[in-house]
Amino acid sequence: MEFKLTINDGPKSYKKVVKDPESNVFIGLRIGDTVKGDAFGFEGYEFTINGGSDKAGFPMHKGVAGADRAKILKKLKNGSSIRKTVMGNTISEGISQINLTIKKKGKKELKEYFETKEEEQSQA
Repeated sequence: MEFKLTINDGPKSYKKVVKDPESNVFIGLRIGDTVKGDAFGFEGYEFTINGGSDKAGFPMHKGVAGADRAKILKKLKNGSSIRKTVMGNTISEGISQINLTIKKKGKKELKEYFETKEEEQSQA
């Protein structure tokens, strides 16, 4: 199983792909939960799950319980409403992208984790 992580660090975002066994940490967590970065390579960091999307691109919605797709009624500013298909707030195998924000920073700066990988790829 593979998840694409989008980590928000203020004005900059970083992307990382995690596969088994690192990805198992996320299964069953919900939007708003905290996850320790030690489990997937970020020592000392803690992240908050802000959302994500499934393999078809449907976004996760905090107000929908479970891990399945659901149709919700969304109110528009002009007073009308539309139906939208969304995923539930729980991470499952159907999720492909997870959005994270930093709750607690570690000793190393976040960009240091990504600079070393970019340098290795450019040298190859």
